[in-house]
Amino acid sequence: MASAEITKFTFTAGDGVQIAAWRASPAGKAKAVVQIAHGMAEHADRYRRLATALTAAGYTVYANDHRGHGGSAEIHGLGSFGPGGFQGLIDDMAALTRVAKAETPGAPLVLLGHSMGSFAAQLYLLEHHAELSALALCGTAAMDRLLDSMIEAGGPAGPDRLNAAFEPARTSHDWLTRDEAQVDAYLADPLCGFALEEAAMASMFALGRNARQDQRLRAVRHDLPILVISGGFDPVTGPAQAFTRALIESWREAGLTGIDHRVYPGGRHELFNEINRDDVEADFVAWLDGALSRSVT
Repeated sequence: MASAEITKFTFTAGDGVQIAAWRASPAGKAKAVVQIAHGMAEHADRYRRLATALTAAGYTVYANDHRGHGGSAEIHGLGSFGPGGFQGLIDDMAALTRVAKAETPGAPLVLLGHSMGSFAAQLYLLEHHAELSALALCGTAAMDRLLDSMIEAGGPAGPDRLNAAFEPARTSHDWLTRDEAQVDAYLADPLCGFALEEAAMASMFALGRNARQDQRLRAVRHDLPILVISGGFDPVTGPAQAFTRALIESWREAGLTGIDHRVYPGGRHELFNEINRDDVEADFVAWLDGALSRSVT
């Protein structure tokens, strides 16, 4: 399969930060737009392979480098959200949604968030749920449960602690995926693996700590299709998926009925870079097709 053709562009955030982004389009009319929110200490270009699978299936893909990441880190540096904090990052995602909807009028929009991007997506859901026809989260957790576990462990969930379950480890980031080539590419990438500044981390958890109890969840369309995918050995999801299940239970208590949780046995944190990524991509496309066939916004 030929790689998706990527068109890069920038847009100006509300506080003047230049946000780097790209789009990839299918050969014909798009079924829908998939907007990707990447994880911490990485960048949107790591999702080009996924974009290839999605465009081949008829979807247009948009993705941006979050502030403090990739091509959007020029002003404040890698690992810093700047004065806008985590809210600025979510506002950037909403701005990209506006770009995508202006360029593909009438197309349904699906937000896919991975890891930190999934935390941003949880907050995006509260503020911008009317924009969504479906939502997908990968490597996610209830932010309060994750934060509490970090506090109990005496500090942020850095690579050493996340990697602990995989000792003796080959590298510091074996927790990401079983695919050694993908781990090595991550470690060799100067735009990956940096530490988020303390202020940035604090702003993320301060904003997200009460997200799953927020009353705005009750305004979300009750049958909004939501896919949550987890690796069976992803340390971010908690013991036996406890942190992820806590999020899902809270959403169901708020009246959300369209949630599908899938756990991939043996999978680690980056399911779209796992050794079974062909299956993960195919499953995601099949879910998209099904979700959008029954989703009307």
